[in-house]
Amino acid sequence: MMLLNKLKRIDWAIVGILFVLMAASTFIVYSAVHGTRFEGTHVRHLFFYGLGFFVLLGASLVNYRLLIKYSTVFYVLGVGSLVAVYFFGAVINGARGWFIIPGIEQSVQPAEFAKLFIILMVAYVLARKAGEPLQLLRDVIPVGLIVFIPFVWVVIQPDLGNAIIYVVILVGMLWIANVKYLHVLLGIAIAAGGVYGGMQLIDAYHDPIERFLEGQGADHWMDRIDAFLYPEQATANDTWQIDNSVMAIGSGALFGEGYMQGTSVHTGRVPYTYSDSIFVVVGEEFGFMGASALLLLYFLLIYRLILISIQSGEAGGSYVIIGIVSMFVFQIFQNIGMFIGILPLTGITLPFVSYGGSSLLINMLSVGLALSIRVHADQPLEDDMN
Repeated sequence: MMLLNKLKRIDWAIVGILFVLMAASTFIVYSAVHGTRFEGTHVRHLFFYGLGFFVLLGASLVNYRLLIKYSTVFYVLGVGSLVAVYFFGAVINGARGWFIIPGIEQSVQPAEFAKLFIILMVAYVLARKAGEPLQLLRDVIPVGLIVFIPFVWVVIQPDLGNAIIYVVILVGMLWIANVKYLHVLLGIAIAAGGVYGGMQLIDAYHDPIERFLEGQGADHWMDRIDAFLYPEQATANDTWQIDNSVMAIGSGALFGEGYMQGTSVHTGRVPYTYSDSIFVVVGEEFGFMGASALLLLYFLLIYRLILISIQSGEAGGSYVIIGIVSMFVFQIFQNIGMFIGILPLTGITLPFVSYGGSSLLINMLSVGLALSIRVHADQPLEDDMN
Protein backbone atom coordinates (compact mmCIF):
# COMPACT_ATOMS: atom_id res chain seq x y z
CA MET A 1 0.00 0.00 0.00
CA MET A 2 2.87 2.34 0.85
CA LEU A 3 4.45 1.59 -2.53
CA LEU A 4 1.21 2.44 -4.32
CA ASN A 5 0.95 5.74 -2.44
CA LYS A 6 4.51 6.61 -3.43
CA LEU A 7 3.81 5.84 -7.09
CA LYS A 8 0.78 8.14 -7.00
CA ARG A 9 2.91 11.03 -5.74
CA ILE A 10 5.44 10.81 -8.58
CA ASP A 11 5.29 13.77 -10.96
CA TRP A 12 4.26 11.79 -14.02
CA ALA A 13 4.43 14.92 -16.18
CA ILE A 14 8.22 14.82 -15.77
CA VAL A 15 8.27 11.14 -16.68
CA GLY A 16 6.19 11.93 -19.77
CA ILE A 17 8.63 14.65 -20.83
CA LEU A 18 11.51 12.19 -20.49
CA PHE A 19 9.66 9.64 -22.64
CA VAL A 20 9.28 12.26 -25.37
CA LEU A 21 13.00 13.11 -25.08
CA MET A 22 13.84 9.40 -25.28
CA ALA A 23 11.86 8.93 -28.48
CA ALA A 24 13.18 12.10 -30.11
CA SER A 25 16.81 11.53 -29.12
CA THR A 26 16.77 7.91 -30.33
CA PHE A 27 15.63 9.00 -33.79
CA ILE A 28 18.20 11.81 -33.82
CA VAL A 29 21.05 9.51 -32.78
CA TYR A 30 19.97 7.03 -35.47
CA SER A 31 20.16 9.76 -38.08
CA ALA A 32 23.58 10.85 -36.83
CA VAL A 33 25.14 7.36 -37.02
CA HIS A 34 23.33 5.92 -40.05
CA GLY A 35 25.84 4.69 -42.61
CA THR A 36 28.84 5.28 -40.31
CA ARG A 37 31.07 3.00 -38.26
CA PHE A 38 28.92 3.92 -35.26
CA GLU A 39 25.87 2.20 -36.76
CA GLY A 40 23.78 0.68 -33.97
CA THR A 41 24.61 3.35 -31.39
CA HIS A 42 20.92 4.26 -31.22
CA VAL A 43 20.15 0.77 -29.91
CA ARG A 44 22.63 1.18 -27.06
CA HIS A 45 21.19 4.64 -26.46
CA LEU A 46 17.72 3.13 -26.11
CA PHE A 47 19.12 0.46 -23.78
CA PHE A 48 20.65 3.12 -21.51
CA TYR A 49 17.36 5.00 -21.50
CA GLY A 50 15.55 1.84 -20.41
CA LEU A 51 18.11 1.31 -17.67
CA GLY A 52 17.81 5.00 -16.82
CA PHE A 53 14.05 4.77 -16.28
CA PHE A 54 14.62 1.82 -13.98
CA VAL A 55 17.20 3.87 -12.03
CA LEU A 56 14.85 6.88 -11.98
CA LEU A 57 11.97 4.84 -10.55
CA GLY A 58 14.20 3.22 -7.96
CA ALA A 59 15.63 6.56 -6.84
CA SER A 60 12.18 8.14 -6.60
CA LEU A 61 11.05 5.41 -4.16
CA VAL A 62 14.05 5.88 -1.85
CA ASN A 63 13.68 8.64 0.74
CA TYR A 64 16.06 11.38 -0.40
CA ARG A 65 16.87 12.23 3.22
CA LEU A 66 18.70 8.89 3.47
CA LEU A 67 20.99 9.88 0.58
CA ILE A 68 21.67 13.29 2.11
CA LYS A 69 22.37 11.63 5.48
CA TYR A 70 25.10 9.46 3.94
CA SER A 71 26.32 12.13 1.51
CA THR A 72 29.79 12.12 3.13
CA VAL A 73 30.23 8.47 2.19
CA PHE A 74 29.13 9.12 -1.40
CA TYR A 75 31.40 12.14 -1.63
CA VAL A 76 34.48 10.22 -0.42
CA LEU A 77 33.72 7.41 -2.89
CA GLY A 78 33.30 9.97 -5.67
CA VAL A 79 36.60 11.70 -4.98
CA GLY A 80 38.29 8.32 -4.60
CA SER A 81 37.02 7.26 -8.03
CA LEU A 82 38.38 10.49 -9.56
CA VAL A 83 41.79 9.80 -8.03
CA ALA A 84 41.71 6.19 -9.19
CA VAL A 85 40.69 7.02 -12.74
CA TYR A 86 43.53 9.51 -13.05
CA PHE A 87 46.07 6.79 -12.33
CA PHE A 88 44.36 3.71 -13.77
CA GLY A 89 41.72 4.99 -16.19
CA ALA A 90 41.58 4.77 -19.97
CA VAL A 91 42.35 7.73 -22.21
CA ILE A 92 39.49 8.76 -24.52
CA ASN A 93 39.59 11.95 -26.62
CA GLY A 94 42.72 13.14 -24.83
CA ALA A 95 41.39 12.78 -21.26
CA ARG A 96 42.17 10.02 -18.77
CA GLY A 97 38.68 9.96 -17.31
CA TRP A 98 37.08 6.58 -18.03
CA PHE A 99 37.03 3.10 -16.57
CA ILE A 100 36.45 0.34 -19.12
CA ILE A 101 34.22 -2.48 -17.88
CA PRO A 102 35.85 -5.78 -18.96
CA GLY A 103 33.82 -8.12 -21.12
CA ILE A 104 31.31 -5.58 -22.46
CA GLU A 105 33.91 -2.88 -23.18
CA GLN A 106 31.58 -0.22 -21.86
CA SER A 107 33.14 2.98 -20.50
CA VAL A 108 32.13 4.62 -17.21
CA GLN A 109 33.05 8.23 -16.44
CA PRO A 110 33.39 8.95 -12.69
CA ALA A 111 33.35 12.72 -13.31
CA GLU A 112 29.68 12.43 -14.30
CA PHE A 113 28.66 10.66 -11.09
CA ALA A 114 30.71 13.10 -9.01
CA LYS A 115 28.22 15.84 -9.96
CA LEU A 116 25.43 14.25 -7.94
CA PHE A 117 27.75 13.40 -5.04
CA ILE A 118 28.80 17.06 -4.89
CA ILE A 119 25.16 18.18 -4.91
CA LEU A 120 24.28 15.84 -2.03
CA MET A 121 27.32 16.86 0.02
CA VAL A 122 26.80 20.60 -0.44
CA ALA A 123 23.07 20.23 0.32
CA TYR A 124 23.94 18.36 3.54
CA VAL A 125 26.27 21.15 4.71
CA LEU A 126 24.01 24.05 3.68
CA ALA A 127 20.84 22.51 5.15
CA ARG A 128 22.36 22.73 8.64
CA LYS A 129 22.27 26.53 8.36
CA ALA A 130 18.45 26.42 8.28
CA GLY A 131 18.24 29.46 5.99
CA GLU A 132 20.52 31.72 8.05
CA PRO A 133 22.87 34.02 6.11
CA LEU A 134 26.08 32.20 5.18
CA GLN A 135 29.33 33.25 6.84
CA LEU A 136 32.42 33.49 4.66
CA LEU A 137 34.86 31.57 6.85
CA ARG A 138 32.47 29.11 8.47
CA ASP A 139 30.24 28.31 5.50
CA VAL A 140 31.23 29.63 2.07
CA ILE A 141 34.90 28.63 2.12
CA PRO A 142 34.29 25.09 3.51
CA VAL A 143 31.60 24.49 0.88
CA GLY A 144 33.97 25.87 -1.75
CA LEU A 145 36.63 23.37 -0.66
CA ILE A 146 34.12 20.53 -1.02
CA VAL A 147 33.81 21.43 -4.71
CA PHE A 148 37.45 22.45 -5.21
CA ILE A 149 38.87 18.98 -4.45
CA PRO A 150 36.99 17.09 -7.22
CA PHE A 151 37.36 20.16 -9.46
CA VAL A 152 41.16 19.85 -9.37
CA TRP A 153 41.15 16.12 -10.06
CA VAL A 154 38.86 16.56 -13.06
CA VAL A 155 40.85 19.51 -14.45
CA ILE A 156 44.07 17.48 -14.49
CA GLN A 157 42.44 14.58 -16.41
CA PRO A 158 41.97 17.02 -18.28
CA ASP A 159 38.17 17.54 -18.52
CA LEU A 160 37.40 21.24 -18.36
CA GLY A 161 33.72 20.82 -19.26
CA ASN A 162 32.73 18.77 -16.21
CA ALA A 163 35.00 20.85 -13.95
CA ILE A 164 33.12 24.01 -14.93
CA ILE A 165 29.81 22.27 -14.17
CA TYR A 166 31.01 21.66 -10.59
CA VAL A 167 31.58 25.39 -10.15
CA VAL A 168 28.16 26.23 -11.63
CA ILE A 169 26.49 23.79 -9.21
CA LEU A 170 28.31 25.48 -6.32
CA VAL A 171 27.25 28.97 -7.42
CA GLY A 172 23.61 27.98 -7.88
CA MET A 173 23.36 26.28 -4.49
CA LEU A 174 25.15 29.08 -2.63
CA TRP A 175 22.84 31.64 -4.22
CA ILE A 176 19.68 29.91 -3.07
CA ALA A 177 21.22 29.26 0.38
CA ASN A 178 21.14 32.95 1.35
CA VAL A 179 24.72 33.94 0.53
CA LYS A 180 25.50 37.57 1.34
CA TYR A 181 25.67 40.07 -1.54
CA LEU A 182 29.11 41.17 -0.37
CA HIS A 183 30.35 37.62 -0.81
CA VAL A 184 28.73 37.48 -4.26
CA LEU A 185 30.58 40.62 -5.30
CA LEU A 186 33.80 39.19 -3.87
CA GLY A 187 33.27 35.98 -5.85
CA ILE A 188 32.61 37.92 -9.06
CA ALA A 189 35.77 39.97 -8.49
CA ILE A 190 37.85 36.83 -7.90
CA ALA A 191 36.37 35.12 -10.97
CA ALA A 192 36.95 38.19 -13.15
CA GLY A 193 40.48 38.51 -11.83
CA GLY A 194 41.12 34.83 -12.50
CA VAL A 195 39.84 35.06 -16.08
CA TYR A 196 41.86 38.22 -16.75
CA GLY A 197 44.96 36.73 -15.16
CA GLY A 198 44.53 33.53 -17.14
CA MET A 199 44.23 35.47 -20.39
CA GLN A 200 47.38 37.42 -19.54
CA LEU A 201 49.26 34.21 -18.75
CA ILE A 202 48.14 32.63 -22.01
CA ASP A 203 49.21 35.74 -23.90
CA ALA A 204 52.62 35.94 -22.16
CA TYR A 205 53.45 32.23 -22.00
CA HIS A 206 51.47 30.85 -24.92
CA ASP A 207 54.13 28.53 -26.32
CA PRO A 208 55.21 26.94 -22.98
CA ILE A 209 51.57 26.36 -22.02
CA GLU A 210 50.90 24.82 -25.43
CA ARG A 211 53.90 22.48 -25.07
CA PHE A 212 52.75 21.49 -21.57
CA LEU A 213 49.24 20.68 -22.79
CA GLU A 214 50.67 18.67 -25.70
CA GLY A 215 52.67 16.67 -23.17
CA GLN A 216 49.44 15.95 -21.28
CA GLY A 217 47.67 14.88 -24.46
CA ALA A 218 45.40 17.93 -24.35
CA ASP A 219 46.78 20.01 -27.22
CA HIS A 220 43.19 20.46 -28.49
CA TRP A 221 42.56 22.71 -25.47
CA MET A 222 44.92 25.37 -26.79
CA ASP A 223 43.34 25.18 -30.25
CA ARG A 224 39.91 25.83 -28.74
CA ILE A 225 41.20 28.62 -26.49
CA ASP A 226 42.98 30.31 -29.39
CA ALA A 227 39.94 30.05 -31.64
CA PHE A 228 37.77 31.70 -28.97
CA LEU A 229 40.19 34.37 -27.67
CA TYR A 230 41.89 35.25 -30.95
CA PRO A 231 39.38 34.56 -33.74
CA GLU A 232 41.10 37.05 -36.05
CA GLN A 233 44.33 35.01 -35.84
CA ALA A 234 42.72 31.58 -35.99
CA THR A 235 43.31 29.42 -39.03
CA ALA A 236 40.56 27.64 -40.90
CA ASN A 237 41.66 24.42 -39.19
CA ASP A 238 41.30 25.96 -35.71
CA THR A 239 37.69 27.00 -36.30
CA TRP A 240 36.78 24.12 -38.62
CA GLN A 241 34.30 22.43 -36.27
CA ILE A 242 32.64 25.66 -35.15
CA ASP A 243 32.37 27.03 -38.69
CA ASN A 244 30.84 23.83 -40.04
CA SER A 245 28.45 23.60 -37.09
CA VAL A 246 27.22 27.16 -37.53
CA MET A 247 26.74 26.64 -41.28
CA ALA A 248 24.91 23.36 -40.72
CA ILE A 249 22.51 24.88 -38.18
CA GLY A 250 22.00 27.92 -40.40
CA SER A 251 21.23 25.74 -43.42
CA GLY A 252 18.33 24.21 -41.48
CA ALA A 253 16.51 27.57 -41.69
CA LEU A 254 12.93 27.46 -40.34
CA PHE A 255 11.86 23.84 -40.87
CA GLY A 256 15.16 22.06 -41.58
CA GLU A 257 16.41 19.98 -44.47
CA GLY A 258 14.39 16.94 -43.39
CA TYR A 259 15.01 13.88 -41.27
CA MET A 260 18.22 12.08 -42.29
CA GLN A 261 18.77 14.70 -45.00
CA GLY A 262 21.40 16.79 -43.20
CA THR A 263 24.27 17.36 -45.59
CA SER A 264 26.90 18.28 -42.99
CA VAL A 265 25.81 15.50 -40.66
CA HIS A 266 26.11 12.73 -43.22
CA THR A 267 29.29 13.92 -44.92
CA GLY A 268 31.36 13.97 -41.73
CA ARG A 269 31.99 17.72 -41.73
CA VAL A 270 30.87 17.87 -38.08
CA PRO A 271 32.41 15.26 -35.73
CA TYR A 272 30.68 13.52 -32.81
CA THR A 273 27.19 14.27 -34.10
CA TYR A 274 25.78 11.42 -32.00
CA SER A 275 27.17 12.85 -28.74
CA ASP A 276 28.56 16.34 -28.11
CA SER A 277 27.49 17.78 -31.49
CA ILE A 278 23.98 16.35 -31.60
CA PHE A 279 22.35 19.80 -31.51
CA VAL A 280 23.84 20.36 -34.97
CA VAL A 281 21.73 17.43 -36.22
CA VAL A 282 18.62 18.97 -34.66
CA GLY A 283 19.30 22.39 -36.18
CA GLU A 284 20.16 21.12 -39.66
CA GLU A 285 17.45 18.48 -40.06
CA PHE A 286 14.59 20.10 -38.10
CA GLY A 287 15.47 23.79 -38.33
CA PHE A 288 14.49 26.57 -35.98
CA MET A 289 11.13 24.96 -35.23
CA GLY A 290 12.69 21.66 -34.22
CA ALA A 291 15.29 23.38 -32.04
CA SER A 292 12.55 25.48 -30.44
CA ALA A 293 10.49 22.36 -29.69
CA LEU A 294 13.52 20.81 -27.98
CA LEU A 295 14.07 23.95 -25.90
CA LEU A 296 10.38 23.92 -24.95
CA LEU A 297 10.75 20.39 -23.59
CA TYR A 298 13.74 21.52 -21.55
CA PHE A 299 11.77 24.50 -20.26
CA LEU A 300 8.88 22.27 -19.15
CA LEU A 301 11.28 19.87 -17.43
CA ILE A 302 13.08 22.67 -15.55
CA TYR A 303 9.76 24.30 -14.69
CA ARG A 304 8.41 21.11 -13.12
CA LEU A 305 11.64 20.59 -11.16
CA ILE A 306 11.53 24.13 -9.79
CA LEU A 307 7.91 23.59 -8.73
CA ILE A 308 9.03 20.60 -6.68
CA SER A 309 11.74 22.75 -5.10
CA ILE A 310 9.23 25.46 -4.18
CA GLN A 311 6.84 22.91 -2.69
CA SER A 312 9.54 21.09 -0.75
CA GLY A 313 9.11 21.41 2.99
CA GLU A 314 12.84 21.04 3.74
CA ALA A 315 15.82 23.16 2.82
CA GLY A 316 17.88 20.08 1.97
CA GLY A 317 15.44 19.00 -0.73
CA SER A 318 15.30 22.48 -2.24
CA TYR A 319 19.10 22.73 -2.32
CA VAL A 320 19.38 19.36 -4.06
CA ILE A 321 16.92 20.36 -6.80
CA ILE A 322 18.60 23.75 -7.34
CA GLY A 323 21.91 21.94 -7.76
CA ILE A 324 20.32 19.60 -10.33
CA VAL A 325 18.62 22.47 -12.16
CA SER A 326 21.89 24.47 -12.22
CA MET A 327 23.63 21.45 -13.74
CA PHE A 328 21.00 20.95 -16.44
CA VAL A 329 20.60 24.62 -17.37
CA PHE A 330 24.33 25.19 -17.74
CA GLN A 331 24.85 22.05 -19.81
CA ILE A 332 22.01 23.03 -22.16
CA PHE A 333 23.26 26.61 -22.48
CA GLN A 334 26.90 25.60 -22.93
CA ASN A 335 26.25 22.81 -25.44
CA ILE A 336 23.99 24.88 -27.66
CA GLY A 337 26.07 28.03 -27.22
CA MET A 338 29.29 26.42 -28.40
CA PHE A 339 27.70 25.17 -31.62
CA ILE A 340 26.18 28.51 -32.55
CA GLY A 341 29.54 30.20 -32.00
CA ILE A 342 28.96 32.22 -28.81
CA LEU A 343 30.88 29.98 -26.39
CA PRO A 344 34.14 28.00 -26.62
CA LEU A 345 34.08 24.30 -27.38
CA THR A 346 34.05 21.97 -24.38
CA GLY A 347 33.25 18.30 -24.00
CA ILE A 348 29.76 18.83 -22.58
CA THR A 349 26.88 16.69 -23.79
CA LEU A 350 23.30 17.83 -24.37
CA PRO A 351 21.24 16.38 -21.48
CA PHE A 352 18.87 13.51 -22.36
CA VAL A 353 19.63 13.86 -26.08
CA SER A 354 23.34 13.11 -26.61
CA TYR A 355 24.49 9.51 -26.60
CA GLY A 356 26.48 8.65 -23.50
CA GLY A 357 25.82 5.99 -20.90
CA SER A 358 27.35 7.70 -17.85
CA SER A 359 25.88 11.13 -18.55
CA LEU A 360 22.40 9.76 -19.34
CA LEU A 361 22.30 7.55 -16.25
CA ILE A 362 23.41 10.34 -13.92
CA ASN A 363 20.82 12.68 -15.45
CA MET A 364 18.06 10.11 -14.95
CA LEU A 365 19.28 9.41 -11.42
CA SER A 366 19.22 13.15 -10.70
CA VAL A 367 15.62 13.46 -11.88
CA GLY A 368 14.74 10.39 -9.82
CA LEU A 369 16.20 12.09 -6.77
CA ALA A 370 14.11 15.20 -7.50
CA LEU A 371 10.99 13.03 -7.78
CA SER A 372 11.89 11.45 -4.44
CA ILE A 373 11.76 14.90 -2.87
CA ARG A 374 8.18 15.24 -4.08
CA VAL A 375 7.21 11.69 -3.09
CA HIS A 376 8.64 11.96 0.43
CA ALA A 377 7.86 15.61 1.11
CA ASP A 378 5.57 14.73 4.05
CA GLN A 379 7.24 11.50 5.03
CA PRO A 380 10.07 11.76 7.60
CA LEU A 381 13.03 9.43 7.22
CA GLU A 382 12.00 7.57 10.39
CA ASP A 383 8.78 6.41 8.68
CA ASP A 384 10.80 4.68 5.95
CA MET A 385 13.18 3.15 8.47
CA ASN A 386 10.37 1.49 10.42
